[in-house]
Amino acid sequence: MEMIERLFAQYGYLVLLIGLPMELIALPIPPGNSTLAYTGYLSYKNVLDLLPALAAAYSGSVLGITTTYWLGEKLGMPLIEKYGKWLFLKPKYLQKTKMAYEKYGNKMLLFGFFLPGIRQLNSYFAGIIQIPYRTFALYAYTGTALWVSIFIGIGYIFGNQWQVVFNWVEHFFKFILIILCCVIVIFFLLKWRNRFRKSPHIHEGET
Repeated sequence: MEMIERLFAQYGYLVLLIGLPMELIALPIPPGNSTLAYTGYLSYKNVLDLLPALAAAYSGSVLGITTTYWLGEKLGMPLIEKYGKWLFLKPKYLQKTKMAYEKYGNKMLLFGFFLPGIRQLNSYFAGIIQIPYRTFALYAYTGTALWVSIFIGIGYIFGNQWQVVFNWVEHFFKFILIILCCVIVIFFLLKWRNRFRKSPHIHEGET
């Protein structure tokens, strides 16, 4: 938090216009959630004006996710086709993932900003599997507005108690992330077990 305070003291609104894009490009300096909440607190203390702070935070966030989307679209697939086999990422797997993403991905674009790690990767992935830009913009830009407004609101509404509320919210979202990761791991374990069970029958048919 001391680092964020120093950055705001030196650069003011530029922390939001430059720092948030860096955070969303996966260089979390400064970290996004705490930066936004502290922005709200500074607005509560009248150090920053609320509306310009909201505008700067939203603009910086949109710049970050738009950059990562275009990086994913232009560079993602060529890199996967060339090096994906070393990371167990094949184009055919991405095609299956795209089909699943068309069902559930819009929700991830809308609410993924609240989950650490997902926030940084979401836009890259949307670009890699070539989600139409209009669809991406509709949901991701709306999700950005929710993220920015809620975390700045924590600092602005709760004032001197913002850190207590912020820590509670952070723990809540980390808990949700842990549950989500467990669900994904269980899904892949079950899928692997089903393939393992089917393999002996395939070999029996061949003998």
